[in-house]
Amino acid sequence: MKKIESLEKEIIRHKSLYYQGKPEISDIEYDKLEDELKLLDPENTILSIVGTSVISGEKIEHEKKMLSLSKTYKVDDLLSWANGEKVISTFKIDGSSCSLVYEKGSLSIAKTRGDGRFGENILNKALCISSIPKKLHMYKNKVEVRGEVFCTEENFIKLSIEMENRGLEKPNNQRNIVAGLLGRKENYELSEFLSFQAFEVIFEESELQTEKDKMEWLKEESFIIPDYVMCLKKSDYDEQIENAKLFMAEGDHLIDGIVFSLNDLSFHQTMGETAHHPRYKMAYKFQGEFKLAKIESISWQVSRNGYLTPVANIEETVLSGAKVTRVTLHNFGMVKQFELKKGDIIEVVRSGEVIPKFLGVSKSSSNEFVYPQECPSCSGPIVEEEIRLICKNPTCAGKIKDEILNFISKIGIDDLSGKRLEELIKHKIVTDIPSLYLIDKEKLLKLEKVKEKLATKIIKNIEKSKSVNLIQFLSALGITGGAYNKCEKVVLGGFDTIEKVVNLTVQDLISLDGFAEKSATDFVGSINEKKETINKLISLGFNFKKLEEIKDSKISGLKFCITGSLSMKRSDLQKIIKQNGGEAVSSVSSKTDYVITNDTESTSSKFVKAKELNIPIINEETFIELIGQ
Repeated sequence: MKKIESLEKEIIRHKSLYYQGKPEISDIEYDKLEDELKLLDPENTILSIVGTSVISGEKIEHEKKMLSLSKTYKVDDLLSWANGEKVISTFKIDGSSCSLVYEKGSLSIAKTRGDGRFGENILNKALCISSIPKKLHMYKNKVEVRGEVFCTEENFIKLSIEMENRGLEKPNNQRNIVAGLLGRKENYELSEFLSFQAFEVIFEESELQTEKDKMEWLKEESFIIPDYVMCLKKSDYDEQIENAKLFMAEGDHLIDGIVFSLNDLSFHQTMGETAHHPRYKMAYKFQGEFKLAKIESISWQVSRNGYLTPVANIEETVLSGAKVTRVTLHNFGMVKQFELKKGDIIEVVRSGEVIPKFLGVSKSSSNEFVYPQECPSCSGPIVEEEIRLICKNPTCAGKIKDEILNFISKIGIDDLSGKRLEELIKHKIVTDIPSLYLIDKEKLLKLEKVKEKLATKIIKNIEKSKSVNLIQFLSALGITGGAYNKCEKVVLGGFDTIEKVVNLTVQDLISLDGFAEKSATDFVGSINEKKETINKLISLGFNFKKLEEIKDSKISGLKFCITGSLSMKRSDLQKIIKQNGGEAVSSVSSKTDYVITNDTESTSSKFVKAKELNIPIINEETFIELIGQ
């Protein structure tokens, strides 16, 4: 009983601190407290408390309770819960839940989730958030829209500068500042740096029949909605989980999982809710861990868009079963905001086996804060634009190399390594992607260690790469938001010729599942920037094959889990598995047939579990032999 009472006090205390924007422990440590209490006392009333009772402003009752979500860390739990029904999935934004009430078409009430029954009035703050519509276009009856308030990386930096200019305490991270701003009684106008995405609409009477209908209604009323994916098969769930991992590593705002909702609203009525959560929704969260680590140095490299990206080289530490020595620092704005430097003790998190990320500074060292004054690749001038340092040199070798390497990898030109590409760029034989297709044997023979046989092979591989399907071509171009699965949605959505793709509009993309306004705008804008490259490649002989049908091969129906070090890109390996009738899964279970990794030993949770379950662990070479290629 004493242990239960102690856990109750700890949970209430940490829940209160979290919603004041002053958390003392991570989400993972908090979840462990709840799990421990659930094990000792499954019916404890503390577990049914949603949000916090600590509300600093005027309380407003929710007409319908704002509940929490049931959560799982296992795909099998999701499949069992869905029971074969269609499910809508969206990334779970790590911010603060918000309810907006519209009457006669105008925003009249805005409130936080609070304790789930009563929320705090934040109308003055909501009116400052540009992504919250102040009026509805069509609907004039009373309606409630629910969503998440959050802060992007870029706006977090801008907000930090503004708060410092006002003499206010500098915020320590994106997650805490949202709750902190929404709870303030003064400086409410700082909320202009926050963003809002809508995921729920509640009508007094509704003719909508699916979750997808809700999303489309919100989109029509000019709400920004999260990208959503329809899931039915296990492979759909696995793919969305991989998408979320990629976003956690590269996205512009924080997410802490995925929300799955049964698409058919009739199930919402029949399944109902518990006191704590709806039965028709479930959250998938990533197991993770965070630790403190010391920065030994900071490295900068140039990306294909010219951005200088910082990486902290840290003292070796083990996170989520993996040895970690490098941590992404996001962008220059983050480095400048925290004045990151050698000797700093920083908080590092690794969730879902994605790239380890910097969270905040635990202890600052006395070393001098320095950052690049010139491009680390071409030594040319760099400019500071908001949160980024940018190399503007169009002929920067680092920038060109990154862009072309990405293309080579995804278009499938074998034997043209990064080192050989560096030589080609150095000798000005290759200056951009189209110039790859102007290389001849004589030029290759000028390179170190390239003889007649290899030169002939490389030329053959370059020529062979001109014949690809449209999805592979688009994904190789490095389009913003143009991962393979996104390009697949575009082509399979009816834009199946290059002429249709280059004439895409934002509205065309918004009409497709999985594209919201921002992702559609980014994709179309990037395509427009690459039209010249596309036209040159077509003039050089590119032609687009029909999409390959899934082969009936030796691995048809087998499940493969990928982990650890690889020579090819994970997405390329997943594509090969899929093309040959196999299934790429995100976690190891008794149903997994093979684990693919080039590591011979590893403390990775997937590697360890595979050994425990006696699942064969093979390297890439063995996998290729297995499929007979």
